[in-house]
Amino acid sequence: MSFFLETTDMDLGDTPIENIFINDFMPMANGTYVKVYLLGYKYAYDKDVKVEVNNQIIAKHLGIPLDDVLRAWDFWESKGIIEKIHVDEDDEYNYKVKFLNLKQLYIKNNLSLFNTKPEEVKPSKSTTPKELIEANQIPLINKMFNNIDDIMRREVVATEKLKILDWIKNYNMNPDVIEMAFAYGVERRGVRKFNYVESIVRNWYDMGLTNMDALLEHFKSQDEKYYRYRRVMKALGLDNRPITEGEMKIIDKWFDEYKFSIEMVLKGCEGSAKVANPNVKYIDAILTTWYKKDIKTIEEIEEKDKPKEKKEYNKPKKVENKVAVKKTRFHNFKQRTENYSAEELEEIARRKRESYLQRVKGEA
Repeated sequence: MSFFLETTDMDLGDTPIENIFINDFMPMANGTYVKVYLLGYKYAYDKDVKVEVNNQIIAKHLGIPLDDVLRAWDFWESKGIIEKIHVDEDDEYNYKVKFLNLKQLYIKNNLSLFNTKPEEVKPSKSTTPKELIEANQIPLINKMFNNIDDIMRREVVATEKLKILDWIKNYNMNPDVIEMAFAYGVERRGVRKFNYVESIVRNWYDMGLTNMDALLEHFKSQDEKYYRYRRVMKALGLDNRPITEGEMKIIDKWFDEYKFSIEMVLKGCEGSAKVANPNVKYIDAILTTWYKKDIKTIEEIEEKDKPKEKKEYNKPKKVENKVAVKKTRFHNFKQRTENYSAEELEEIARRKRESYLQRVKGEA
């Protein structure tokens, strides 16, 4: 496989982008931030003084909210590849963007390494195979490795596990954050490359995102959709596995089509406590019911989603299955003994016995 450029007779203009940006900085950013950088760089490269460009124009050109543009410049400034030059001190959003020369930054960074005295260079902490064996005995670490296997759809080899433990030590990150870096690379970027995940880890470390609470807050402001996915999965107790594309589409429906707030969705997730194996489809049934009943707020749930009162019915009388006895002419027969008392019947029997005994003696 190879790549080549088609030549053209018409020059419509070009904007050269440094490979350092493509190789080192582009993989650590989301697509929106990359688009903002490239469009801004294009305007800076054109140097057309007649064209007045501001953040509002960039937002309109890209079809994105102005807040996304502002967050993009904050992100690139934190990476040290642009500078914001404020025009009005009272207006923090009124500034010019200066794109720094990445080749020059690269040379400066490398020269500083050569000029550093040997005793000032701190050796990186590398995990030994013995430490890996010991770490595998820790339930939290062992669980992290197993979950990463599921995310990557393959078994992570020993050398990769050693590198992961290096990240935990050198970047002072919690195991669940490392695990989230793998999930983010796969679920949000569709990339399963180990080096790409490492760039995510470095990026989060630079922003101080070393624990799950800080990371979720970052997602909430920078990548709201992904924040919703992870928040829902956490509410369902399923945050230890990757989220599927189908689950993402269902969750998107709750916010984009049903227009539910995150509070309403999390309220619906409380229904998962009633089932043994909670899942997104079960919560979807609950939220769809609320949507059809035009329930918009948590307060309306009790009002419009009351369980139907059970009607009390009179219990049917128990019918005894009696066997019908067929009557014959003998049922109308009246016994003669019904006309005598017990004493009279006893006297009749005594006389019959005596008559019988006398008759027997006469025959003898």
